[in-house]
Amino acid sequence: MLRLATPILALYKPPLNVVLGGMSDADLLSTFSMPKASKITGRSSSITNAFVNAIVPKVLPNSEQIESALKTLRISSNMVVCCYCGDTSTEWDHLRPVVRDKKPTGYISEIANLVPACGKCNQSKGNKDWEVWMRSAAKLSPTSRGIQDIEERIEALRNYEAKFTPTIVDFESLVPAQLWSEHWKNHSEIIDAMTRAQENAARITEYLSRDPEDRS
Repeated sequence: MLRLATPILALYKPPLNVVLGGMSDADLLSTFSMPKASKITGRSSSITNAFVNAIVPKVLPNSEQIESALKTLRISSNMVVCCYCGDTSTEWDHLRPVVRDKKPTGYISEIANLVPACGKCNQSKGNKDWEVWMRSAAKLSPTSRGIQDIEERIEALRNYEAKFTPTIVDFESLVPAQLWSEHWKNHSEIIDAMTRAQENAARITEYLSRDPEDRS
């Protein structure tokens, strides 16, 4: 059985005047960064997104639709780049979010609501309004990264919105009430289980932080 000889937070407290390999102890300690503690409940938004994305209809575009979309966005089909910043595209992002306030917005996965993006922009944008986000100082947004041709990119995206009319699905009116209720009941049960699991994890962490003689 694993037994910690001392409380975790008191494992290493050397004098600051020690010098190792030409570096002071303080300098060495400054190079270290403990990974942030992960909270089980911190994943609740990911669970909600998964529950919505699992039911969002997906409509595959044909080659003509893809070519038209790229042309409208002023992007070459020979080198597809992120429509927000110009970096190499790694994925297609929902221009209008499919999830907002923990509920489906009604938008779906189709060429009228998908644009090429890079991972940085997709992660930073999240479910924000695309133009507000592009102009904001949010971490990894085009503005915060100093992208120079933002106005041209915004104009292209506005043209895209004007040309392609997105489908909007009213899920609650289309899906039988019992089936819809069951879906979100499953969601609530998972979130509740995550909350209980986080509380139990906190008790485990607190127990391990005690001195051995104080554990029972």
